[in-house]
Amino acid sequence: MAASFSITRVIAFWDRLNSSFWFVPALMAIVAVALSFLLIEVDTLRDVDQTDDPNAFYTFGPEGARSILSVIATSMITVASLIFSITMLSLQLASSQFGPRVLDNFMRDRSNQIVLGTFIATFLYCLFVLRSVRGMEGASFVPHLAVGFGVVLAAASVAVLIYFIHHIATSIRIETLLAKLAREGCAAVDRLFDERPEQGAGHQMPDGFEASSRQIAADFGGYVQNIGIDALMRIASEHDLVLRVDAPPGRFVIKGACVITAYPQDRVSDKIAEELRGAVVIGRDRTPYQDLEFAIHRIVELAQRSLSPGLNDPTTALYCIDRLGEVLGRAAGRGIPSAMRLDRDGQVRLSIETVVLEDVACRAFAAIARYGITDADVVSRLSETLVRLEEVFPLAARRGITDFREQVLSASRGQPIPGFDDRILSDLQDTDSTQP
Repeated sequence: MAASFSITRVIAFWDRLNSSFWFVPALMAIVAVALSFLLIEVDTLRDVDQTDDPNAFYTFGPEGARSILSVIATSMITVASLIFSITMLSLQLASSQFGPRVLDNFMRDRSNQIVLGTFIATFLYCLFVLRSVRGMEGASFVPHLAVGFGVVLAAASVAVLIYFIHHIATSIRIETLLAKLAREGCAAVDRLFDERPEQGAGHQMPDGFEASSRQIAADFGGYVQNIGIDALMRIASEHDLVLRVDAPPGRFVIKGACVITAYPQDRVSDKIAEELRGAVVIGRDRTPYQDLEFAIHRIVELAQRSLSPGLNDPTTALYCIDRLGEVLGRAAGRGIPSAMRLDRDGQVRLSIETVVLEDVACRAFAAIARYGITDADVVSRLSETLVRLEEVFPLAARRGITDFREQVLSASRGQPIPGFDDRILSDLQDTDSTQP
């Protein structure tokens, strides 16, 4: 089965390409090579001779230009190798300390890509300008403007190196990482949660949907990363179809598994089936783009690792709980999306599995409480965060949060903990019992 292409997959491919570690440096290197040819051509047209004025910009003879360009090129490739080594060391540290799921954040760090690209681009620029320097003193061609710009690039590279040292030291801090994970989680909330949650409430799938529908199979296996909702709605409206997404973002599917069911089957030609298949992006790993559970799970994983006996860092777990409260609070502030999506005429066109907010919240906090139930600080922060979420969650979801909070406090009292911690937990339960 040939892979189908659509605007959804093209956008997803461009996003992966743009966030890869090599794309920006490669693009900067190409620009640097092109710029070297351009400036050499400008120098050829200007035909500027060397001047003896020490205050002038053009003070390069052939040997001086060669020496300057050689020194810059050698130093740039040396520093680029050093930066690459530091980056790999940071990735190794991040993998062992924070887990392999967060490596993608370090690989997609645009600052690291630009820093590496700056040194590689400066190296290639000087290398290509160096080849154009010809002749001896008095009978020569020296691209003064191009050589001068190489000096400017060298000075800029020094500034970039200083910035890189600061940036790499900041980026490996747990606070910085958690802030980035929380931003991605909030972005996933904004993409998934509808501001008009009542749009498809009360609507049902047409009668005979299962018996008279056609299943659209995945063209290869992997994790569903992106569903082109707008593309599916457009196709369904144009061809008068009703669609059901059977593999929401985050689901693992094998090749040939059903990802979309289309009704009625007699209106779904092979061409339309390819268009529907092209609206589903499948990749090797999960991404937080439309997968809120995965975005939350990465924060939960950091909390679990910090509470393990090997690390024993409950302070990091407290930071993780705060960030989880931020993401879930963002979700509570928006409308819960309806499973049914309607077109402009009010007809059901799409059905897709939606997020149950209280289930996501309880599973996330339960995974942390499982490891930190004997730590009074962790239990106390969990209780405080759950109280704040109770205040902003929809009425239908509050009861689940309240019940879960009571279960956490009850379980914590049954653990063998020091007396001073027991008093803290008793105060929490007393506070909970006095609330209306």
